[in-house]
Amino acid sequence: MSLLPELRYPSVTEIVSSARTLAAHRPGLCALRQIGVSRAGRPLHLLSVGHAERAVLVVAGAHANEPTGGSTLQALAERVLHERELRADTSWHFLLCADPDGASLHVTPAPRSLFDYHLGFFRPAGPEQPEWSPSVLPPDRLPPETRALTRVIDELRPYLQVTLHGTDLGGSWVQLTKDIPGLAEPFAKSAAELHIPVETGASDAAGWPASGPGVHVMPAPGSDAAYPSMPDDARHSTWYHTHQYGGLTAVVEVPMWASDLVDDPAPHPAPDAAMRRLAHRLLRDALQVQTVLTEVLPRLPGPDGPLLRAAKWALELVPGLAHDWVRTPPPDPTMAYVGSVDAFGRRLPLRAAAMLLRVLQEADDRAAPRLERLVAAWSDAFAERFRARWVPLEHQVEHQSRTVVAAALHARDGRGLTSDR
Repeated sequence: MSLLPELRYPSVTEIVSSARTLAAHRPGLCALRQIGVSRAGRPLHLLSVGHAERAVLVVAGAHANEPTGGSTLQALAERVLHERELRADTSWHFLLCADPDGASLHVTPAPRSLFDYHLGFFRPAGPEQPEWSPSVLPPDRLPPETRALTRVIDELRPYLQVTLHGTDLGGSWVQLTKDIPGLAEPFAKSAAELHIPVETGASDAAGWPASGPGVHVMPAPGSDAAYPSMPDDARHSTWYHTHQYGGLTAVVEVPMWASDLVDDPAPHPAPDAAMRRLAHRLLRDALQVQTVLTEVLPRLPGPDGPLLRAAKWALELVPGLAHDWVRTPPPDPTMAYVGSVDAFGRRLPLRAAAMLLRVLQEADDRAAPRLERLVAAWSDAFAERFRARWVPLEHQVEHQSRTVVAAALHARDGRGLTSDR
Protein backbone atom coordinates (compact mmCIF):
# COMPACT_ATOMS: atom_id res chain seq x y z
CA MET A 1 0.00 0.00 0.00
CA SER A 2 2.80 2.38 0.82
CA LEU A 3 5.18 1.24 -1.91
CA LEU A 4 5.89 3.51 -4.86
CA PRO A 5 3.84 2.40 -7.88
CA GLU A 6 5.83 0.72 -10.62
CA LEU A 7 4.82 3.26 -13.24
CA ARG A 8 3.71 6.87 -13.12
CA TYR A 9 0.61 8.45 -14.60
CA PRO A 10 1.49 10.51 -17.68
CA SER A 11 0.80 14.23 -17.86
CA VAL A 12 -1.52 15.69 -20.49
CA THR A 13 1.53 17.04 -22.32
CA GLU A 14 3.02 13.54 -22.45
CA ILE A 15 -0.28 12.05 -23.69
CA VAL A 16 -0.55 14.64 -26.45
CA SER A 17 3.09 14.09 -27.44
CA SER A 18 2.50 10.34 -27.66
CA ALA A 19 -0.60 10.88 -29.81
CA ARG A 20 1.31 13.27 -32.06
CA THR A 21 4.04 10.69 -32.57
CA LEU A 22 1.46 8.01 -33.35
CA ALA A 23 -0.26 10.23 -35.93
CA ALA A 24 3.06 11.15 -37.53
CA HIS A 25 4.06 7.48 -37.93
CA ARG A 26 0.73 6.46 -39.51
CA PRO A 27 -0.60 9.61 -41.23
CA GLY A 28 -2.87 7.66 -43.56
CA LEU A 29 -4.64 6.02 -40.66
CA CYS A 30 -4.31 8.43 -37.72
CA ALA A 31 -5.10 12.09 -37.32
CA LEU A 32 -4.67 14.44 -34.36
CA ARG A 33 -6.63 17.67 -34.28
CA GLN A 34 -7.66 20.37 -31.85
CA ILE A 35 -11.39 20.44 -31.17
CA GLY A 36 -11.60 23.34 -28.73
CA VAL A 37 -9.98 25.08 -25.81
CA SER A 38 -10.49 25.02 -22.07
CA ARG A 39 -11.58 27.97 -19.95
CA ALA A 40 -7.92 28.79 -19.38
CA GLY A 41 -7.08 28.46 -23.08
CA ARG A 42 -5.52 24.99 -23.00
CA PRO A 43 -6.13 22.98 -26.21
CA LEU A 44 -8.45 19.98 -26.34
CA HIS A 45 -7.14 17.27 -28.67
CA LEU A 46 -8.86 14.41 -30.47
CA LEU A 47 -6.90 11.47 -31.91
CA SER A 48 -8.73 9.50 -34.59
CA VAL A 49 -7.74 6.05 -35.84
CA GLY A 50 -9.47 4.68 -38.94
CA HIS A 51 -11.98 6.15 -41.38
CA ALA A 52 -15.12 4.03 -41.00
CA GLU A 53 -18.40 5.88 -40.55
CA ARG A 54 -19.37 3.76 -37.54
CA ALA A 55 -17.57 5.28 -34.57
CA VAL A 56 -16.49 4.70 -30.99
CA LEU A 57 -15.57 7.74 -28.88
CA VAL A 58 -13.30 7.25 -25.85
CA VAL A 59 -13.01 10.11 -23.35
CA ALA A 60 -10.21 10.43 -20.79
CA GLY A 61 -9.59 12.98 -18.07
CA ALA A 62 -13.15 14.02 -17.29
CA HIS A 63 -12.22 13.97 -13.58
CA ALA A 64 -8.74 15.27 -12.82
CA ASN A 65 -8.28 13.00 -9.79
CA GLU A 66 -8.85 9.85 -11.86
CA PRO A 67 -5.60 9.59 -13.83
CA THR A 68 -5.71 6.01 -15.10
CA GLY A 69 -7.75 6.96 -18.17
CA GLY A 70 -4.87 8.78 -19.85
CA SER A 71 -2.68 5.66 -19.72
CA THR A 72 -5.58 3.48 -20.85
CA LEU A 73 -6.30 5.75 -23.78
CA GLN A 74 -2.69 5.47 -24.95
CA ALA A 75 -2.81 1.68 -24.70
CA LEU A 76 -6.14 1.51 -26.54
CA ALA A 77 -4.93 3.70 -29.40
CA GLU A 78 -1.90 1.44 -29.86
CA ARG A 79 -4.07 -1.67 -29.72
CA VAL A 80 -6.57 -0.37 -32.27
CA LEU A 81 -3.72 0.63 -34.55
CA HIS A 82 -2.17 -2.83 -34.45
CA GLU A 83 -5.32 -5.00 -34.42
CA ARG A 84 -6.88 -4.56 -37.84
CA GLU A 85 -10.10 -6.34 -36.89
CA LEU A 86 -10.93 -3.67 -34.30
CA ARG A 87 -10.99 -0.99 -36.99
CA ALA A 88 -12.26 -3.08 -39.90
CA ASP A 89 -15.65 -1.38 -39.86
CA THR A 90 -15.24 1.03 -36.93
CA SER A 91 -13.29 4.23 -36.47
CA TRP A 92 -11.96 5.03 -33.01
CA HIS A 93 -11.71 8.54 -31.62
CA PHE A 94 -9.88 9.46 -28.42
CA LEU A 95 -10.48 12.72 -26.54
CA LEU A 96 -7.09 12.91 -24.84
CA CYS A 97 -8.19 14.95 -21.84
CA ALA A 98 -11.63 16.44 -21.30
CA ASP A 99 -10.44 18.78 -18.54
CA PRO A 100 -6.82 19.90 -19.01
CA ASP A 101 -7.29 22.76 -16.53
CA GLY A 102 -8.27 20.28 -13.83
CA ALA A 103 -5.43 17.96 -14.80
CA SER A 104 -2.96 20.80 -14.26
CA LEU A 105 -4.13 21.09 -10.64
CA HIS A 106 -4.17 17.41 -9.66
CA VAL A 107 -0.49 16.81 -9.00
CA THR A 108 0.09 13.24 -7.83
CA PRO A 109 1.42 11.37 -10.90
CA ALA A 110 2.93 8.59 -8.73
CA PRO A 111 1.13 8.49 -5.37
CA ARG A 112 2.87 6.28 -2.81
CA SER A 113 -0.10 6.20 -0.40
CA LEU A 114 -3.59 7.58 -0.01
CA PHE A 115 -2.11 10.43 2.02
CA ASP A 116 0.33 11.25 -0.78
CA TYR A 117 -2.54 11.10 -3.27
CA HIS A 118 -4.58 13.57 -1.24
CA LEU A 119 -1.69 16.01 -0.77
CA GLY A 120 -1.98 16.79 -4.48
CA PHE A 121 -5.73 16.27 -4.80
CA PHE A 122 -8.06 18.30 -7.01
CA ARG A 123 -11.56 17.60 -8.28
CA PRO A 124 -13.53 20.60 -9.58
CA ALA A 125 -16.88 21.75 -8.29
CA GLY A 126 -19.78 20.19 -10.17
CA PRO A 127 -20.51 23.16 -12.48
CA GLU A 128 -16.88 23.09 -13.63
CA GLN A 129 -16.80 19.40 -14.58
CA PRO A 130 -17.17 18.84 -18.36
CA GLU A 131 -19.45 15.82 -18.22
CA TRP A 132 -21.53 16.88 -15.21
CA SER A 133 -22.06 20.58 -15.88
CA PRO A 134 -25.23 20.08 -18.02
CA SER A 135 -26.93 18.61 -14.96
CA VAL A 136 -26.37 21.74 -12.85
CA LEU A 137 -26.09 24.62 -15.36
CA PRO A 138 -28.37 26.08 -18.06
CA PRO A 139 -27.20 25.55 -21.68
CA ASP A 140 -25.97 29.12 -22.10
CA ARG A 141 -23.56 28.78 -19.16
CA LEU A 142 -21.90 25.48 -20.06
CA PRO A 143 -18.08 25.55 -19.98
CA PRO A 144 -16.22 25.37 -23.30
CA GLU A 145 -14.95 21.86 -22.51
CA THR A 146 -18.54 20.60 -22.35
CA ARG A 147 -19.48 22.34 -25.59
CA ALA A 148 -16.43 20.85 -27.33
CA LEU A 149 -17.36 17.34 -26.15
CA THR A 150 -20.96 17.61 -27.30
CA ARG A 151 -19.81 19.00 -30.67
CA VAL A 152 -17.63 15.93 -31.15
CA ILE A 153 -20.56 13.66 -30.30
CA ASP A 154 -22.73 15.57 -32.77
CA GLU A 155 -20.07 15.18 -35.46
CA LEU A 156 -19.19 11.52 -34.91
CA ARG A 157 -22.60 10.18 -33.81
CA PRO A 158 -20.87 7.27 -32.05
CA TYR A 159 -22.73 4.06 -31.46
CA LEU A 160 -20.69 3.86 -28.26
CA GLN A 161 -19.07 6.49 -26.09
CA VAL A 162 -16.78 5.19 -23.36
CA THR A 163 -15.64 7.51 -20.61
CA LEU A 164 -12.69 6.35 -18.54
CA HIS A 165 -13.14 6.93 -14.83
CA GLY A 166 -11.64 5.56 -11.66
CA THR A 167 -11.82 5.43 -7.92
CA ASP A 168 -9.11 6.02 -5.36
CA LEU A 169 -9.98 2.94 -3.27
CA GLY A 170 -12.51 0.20 -3.93
CA GLY A 171 -13.29 -2.02 -6.88
CA SER A 172 -14.18 -1.89 -10.55
CA TRP A 173 -17.63 -1.40 -11.98
CA VAL A 174 -19.36 -0.23 -15.17
CA GLN A 175 -22.24 2.20 -15.58
CA LEU A 176 -24.27 2.00 -18.79
CA THR A 177 -26.86 4.40 -20.16
CA LYS A 178 -28.36 1.39 -21.98
CA ASP A 179 -27.67 -2.26 -21.44
CA ILE A 180 -24.96 -4.07 -23.41
CA PRO A 181 -25.93 -7.74 -23.27
CA GLY A 182 -22.94 -10.01 -22.81
CA LEU A 183 -20.61 -7.41 -21.31
CA ALA A 184 -20.79 -8.69 -17.74
CA GLU A 185 -18.97 -11.96 -18.49
CA PRO A 186 -15.76 -10.55 -20.06
CA PHE A 187 -15.74 -7.73 -17.51
CA ALA A 188 -15.84 -10.19 -14.60
CA LYS A 189 -13.27 -12.50 -16.23
CA SER A 190 -10.82 -9.65 -16.74
CA ALA A 191 -11.21 -8.41 -13.17
CA ALA A 192 -10.64 -11.92 -11.78
CA GLU A 193 -7.54 -12.52 -13.89
CA LEU A 194 -6.00 -9.23 -12.74
CA HIS A 195 -7.04 -9.62 -9.08
CA ILE A 196 -9.25 -6.53 -9.15
CA PRO A 197 -12.43 -6.82 -7.06
CA VAL A 198 -15.77 -6.10 -8.69
CA GLU A 199 -17.70 -3.47 -6.75
CA THR A 200 -21.12 -5.07 -6.69
CA GLY A 201 -22.88 -2.44 -4.58
CA ALA A 202 -21.38 0.83 -5.84
CA SER A 203 -23.07 3.79 -4.18
CA ASP A 204 -22.74 5.67 -7.50
CA ALA A 205 -25.27 3.20 -8.91
CA ALA A 206 -27.59 2.94 -5.90
CA GLY A 207 -30.91 1.42 -6.87
CA TRP A 208 -29.99 0.84 -10.51
CA PRO A 209 -30.74 -2.41 -12.35
CA ALA A 210 -27.74 -4.69 -12.84
CA SER A 211 -27.17 -6.83 -15.92
CA GLY A 212 -24.42 -8.69 -14.06
CA PRO A 213 -22.17 -8.21 -11.03
CA GLY A 214 -20.73 -4.71 -11.17
CA VAL A 215 -22.48 -3.81 -14.45
CA HIS A 216 -25.20 -1.26 -13.74
CA VAL A 217 -27.76 0.23 -16.13
CA MET A 218 -28.84 3.79 -15.40
CA PRO A 219 -32.54 4.43 -14.93
CA ALA A 220 -34.18 6.53 -17.60
CA PRO A 221 -34.41 10.31 -17.17
CA GLY A 222 -37.44 11.21 -15.06
CA SER A 223 -37.21 8.27 -12.67
CA ASP A 224 -36.52 8.84 -8.99
CA ALA A 225 -32.90 9.29 -7.93
CA ALA A 226 -31.56 7.34 -4.95
CA TYR A 227 -29.96 10.52 -3.59
CA PRO A 228 -32.36 13.34 -4.52
CA SER A 229 -30.26 15.98 -2.76
CA MET A 230 -27.35 15.49 -5.14
CA PRO A 231 -27.52 18.18 -7.83
CA ASP A 232 -25.41 16.43 -10.45
CA ASP A 233 -27.77 13.75 -11.78
CA ALA A 234 -25.95 11.47 -14.26
CA ARG A 235 -29.06 11.28 -16.41
CA HIS A 236 -28.63 14.93 -17.35
CA SER A 237 -24.91 14.63 -18.08
CA THR A 238 -23.15 14.45 -21.45
CA TRP A 239 -23.38 10.67 -21.15
CA TYR A 240 -26.91 10.83 -22.53
CA HIS A 241 -26.03 13.04 -25.50
CA THR A 242 -25.22 9.92 -27.55
CA HIS A 243 -28.85 8.83 -27.28
CA GLN A 244 -29.84 11.46 -29.84
CA TYR A 245 -28.07 9.29 -32.42
CA GLY A 246 -29.12 5.87 -31.15
CA GLY A 247 -25.91 5.37 -29.19
CA LEU A 248 -25.07 4.73 -25.56
CA THR A 249 -22.35 5.51 -23.05
CA ALA A 250 -20.32 3.15 -20.89
CA VAL A 251 -18.51 4.52 -17.84
CA VAL A 252 -15.65 2.20 -16.91
CA GLU A 253 -14.37 2.57 -13.35
CA VAL A 254 -11.13 1.03 -12.08
CA PRO A 255 -9.47 1.42 -8.66
CA MET A 256 -5.98 2.72 -7.87
CA TRP A 257 -6.05 0.87 -4.56
CA ALA A 258 -8.26 -2.21 -4.30
CA SER A 259 -10.33 -3.43 -1.39
CA ASP A 260 -11.54 -6.99 -1.22
CA LEU A 261 -14.39 -5.84 1.03
CA VAL A 262 -16.44 -4.22 -1.76
CA ASP A 263 -17.77 -7.33 -3.50
CA ASP A 264 -19.60 -9.04 -0.63
CA PRO A 265 -23.22 -9.68 -1.72
CA ALA A 266 -24.28 -10.99 1.69
CA PRO A 267 -27.10 -9.11 3.44
CA HIS A 268 -25.92 -6.57 5.98
CA PRO A 269 -27.18 -7.56 9.46
CA ALA A 270 -28.43 -4.04 10.29
CA PRO A 271 -28.32 -1.80 7.20
CA ASP A 272 -30.60 0.96 8.56
CA ALA A 273 -28.55 1.39 11.71
CA ALA A 274 -25.33 1.32 9.70
CA MET A 275 -26.59 4.06 7.38
CA ARG A 276 -27.51 6.22 10.35
CA ARG A 277 -24.02 5.80 11.79
CA LEU A 278 -22.42 6.66 8.47
CA ALA A 279 -24.60 9.74 8.09
CA HIS A 280 -23.65 10.89 11.59
CA ARG A 281 -19.95 10.41 10.88
CA LEU A 282 -20.26 12.27 7.58
CA LEU A 283 -21.80 15.27 9.31
CA ARG A 284 -19.22 15.15 12.11
CA ASP A 285 -16.24 14.97 9.76
CA ALA A 286 -17.56 17.70 7.47
CA LEU A 287 -18.09 19.94 10.51
CA GLN A 288 -14.41 19.62 11.37
CA VAL A 289 -13.44 20.87 7.92
CA GLN A 290 -16.13 23.56 7.95
CA THR A 291 -14.81 24.82 11.30
CA VAL A 292 -11.35 25.30 9.82
CA LEU A 293 -12.80 26.93 6.72
CA THR A 294 -14.84 29.40 8.79
CA GLU A 295 -11.75 30.27 10.82
CA VAL A 296 -9.43 30.90 7.88
CA LEU A 297 -11.76 32.58 5.37
CA PRO A 298 -11.21 36.10 6.73
CA ARG A 299 -7.45 35.59 6.30
CA LEU A 300 -7.55 34.27 2.74
CA PRO A 301 -7.14 36.57 -0.25
CA GLY A 302 -9.99 36.66 -2.74
CA PRO A 303 -11.52 35.81 -5.07
CA ASP A 304 -11.95 32.08 -4.50
CA GLY A 305 -9.78 29.93 -6.73
CA PRO A 306 -10.74 26.50 -8.12
CA LEU A 307 -9.40 24.60 -5.09
CA LEU A 308 -11.43 26.64 -2.61
CA ARG A 309 -14.53 26.56 -4.81
CA ALA A 310 -14.26 22.78 -5.01
CA ALA A 311 -13.77 22.39 -1.25
CA LYS A 312 -16.83 24.53 -0.55
CA TRP A 313 -18.86 22.57 -3.13
CA ALA A 314 -18.01 19.27 -1.47
CA LEU A 315 -18.99 20.55 1.97
CA GLU A 316 -22.28 21.95 0.65
CA LEU A 317 -23.29 18.46 -0.50
CA VAL A 318 -22.95 16.90 2.94
CA PRO A 319 -26.17 17.89 4.80
CA GLY A 320 -28.48 16.78 2.02
CA LEU A 321 -26.56 13.57 1.40
CA ALA A 322 -26.62 12.63 5.07
CA HIS A 323 -30.38 13.19 5.08
CA ASP A 324 -30.76 11.01 1.97
CA TRP A 325 -28.97 8.15 3.70
CA VAL A 326 -31.40 8.03 6.62
CA ARG A 327 -34.71 9.14 5.11
CA THR A 328 -35.55 5.78 3.47
CA PRO A 329 -34.31 2.19 3.72
CA PRO A 330 -31.08 1.65 1.72
CA PRO A 331 -31.81 0.67 -1.89
CA ASP A 332 -29.32 -2.19 -1.60
CA PRO A 333 -29.07 -3.76 1.90
CA THR A 334 -25.90 -5.73 1.16
CA MET A 335 -22.52 -5.62 2.84
CA ALA A 336 -21.04 -4.37 -0.44
CA TYR A 337 -23.40 -1.41 -0.68
CA VAL A 338 -23.02 -0.32 2.93
CA GLY A 339 -19.27 -0.60 2.48
CA SER A 340 -19.42 1.57 -0.63
CA VAL A 341 -21.41 4.22 1.26
CA ASP A 342 -18.85 4.00 4.07
CA ALA A 343 -16.11 4.80 1.52
CA PHE A 344 -18.14 7.63 -0.01
CA GLY A 345 -18.75 9.10 3.41
CA ARG A 346 -15.01 9.11 4.15
CA ARG A 347 -14.12 10.44 0.71
CA LEU A 348 -16.22 13.62 0.65
CA PRO A 349 -14.90 15.44 3.76
CA LEU A 350 -11.39 14.09 3.13
CA ARG A 351 -11.34 15.61 -0.33
CA ALA A 352 -12.67 18.92 0.95
CA ALA A 353 -9.99 18.94 3.65
CA ALA A 354 -7.25 18.05 1.17
CA MET A 355 -8.14 20.85 -1.22
CA LEU A 356 -8.53 23.36 1.59
CA LEU A 357 -5.12 22.26 2.88
CA ARG A 358 -3.53 23.14 -0.45
CA VAL A 359 -5.12 26.60 -0.27
CA LEU A 360 -3.79 27.12 3.25
CA GLN A 361 -0.31 25.90 2.35
CA GLU A 362 -0.16 28.30 -0.57
CA ALA A 363 -1.24 31.14 1.74
CA ASP A 364 1.21 29.99 4.44
CA ASP A 365 -1.70 30.02 6.88
CA ARG A 366 -1.09 28.93 10.47
CA ALA A 367 -3.97 26.43 10.32
CA ALA A 368 -2.26 24.35 7.61
CA PRO A 369 -0.29 21.98 9.91
CA ARG A 370 -3.42 21.16 11.92
CA LEU A 371 -5.39 20.39 8.77
CA GLU A 372 -2.54 18.35 7.33
CA ARG A 373 -2.60 16.11 10.41
CA LEU A 374 -6.33 15.58 9.86
CA VAL A 375 -5.85 14.68 6.18
CA ALA A 376 -3.10 12.24 7.16
CA ALA A 377 -5.21 10.60 9.87
CA TRP A 378 -8.26 10.26 7.65
CA SER A 379 -6.22 8.89 4.73
CA ASP A 380 -4.58 6.27 6.94
CA ALA A 381 -7.91 5.31 8.54
CA PHE A 382 -9.51 4.95 5.09
CA ALA A 383 -6.72 2.68 3.89
CA GLU A 384 -6.74 0.60 7.07
CA ARG A 385 -10.54 0.19 7.21
CA PHE A 386 -10.66 -1.16 3.65
CA ARG A 387 -7.33 -3.05 3.73
CA ALA A 388 -6.14 -1.10 0.72
CA ARG A 389 -3.70 -2.75 -1.67
CA TRP A 390 -2.14 -1.05 -4.66
CA VAL A 391 -3.31 -2.21 -8.09
CA PRO A 392 -0.30 -2.14 -10.44
CA LEU A 393 -0.85 0.55 -13.06
CA GLU A 394 -0.45 -1.94 -15.88
CA HIS A 395 -3.32 -3.97 -14.37
CA GLN A 396 -5.51 -0.89 -14.06
CA VAL A 397 -4.85 -0.09 -17.72
CA GLU A 398 -5.25 -3.65 -18.97
CA HIS A 399 -8.59 -4.15 -17.22
CA GLN A 400 -9.98 -0.84 -18.40
CA SER A 401 -8.77 -1.49 -21.96
CA ARG A 402 -10.26 -4.98 -22.08
CA THR A 403 -13.59 -3.67 -20.82
CA VAL A 404 -13.67 -0.93 -23.46
CA VAL A 405 -12.95 -3.38 -26.26
CA ALA A 406 -15.53 -5.85 -24.94
CA ALA A 407 -18.14 -3.09 -24.77
CA ALA A 408 -17.37 -2.00 -28.33
CA LEU A 409 -17.56 -5.54 -29.71
CA HIS A 410 -20.77 -6.47 -27.87
CA ALA A 411 -22.51 -3.21 -28.82
CA ARG A 412 -21.18 -3.11 -32.39
CA ASP A 413 -23.93 -5.12 -34.03
CA GLY A 414 -26.71 -3.32 -32.20
CA ARG A 415 -27.07 -5.79 -29.36
CA GLY A 416 -26.42 -3.04 -26.83
CA LEU A 417 -28.65 -0.48 -28.46
CA THR A 418 -31.79 -1.38 -26.57
CA SER A 419 -34.49 1.10 -25.72
CA ASP A 420 -34.15 3.35 -22.67
CA ARG A 421 -35.27 1.74 -19.45
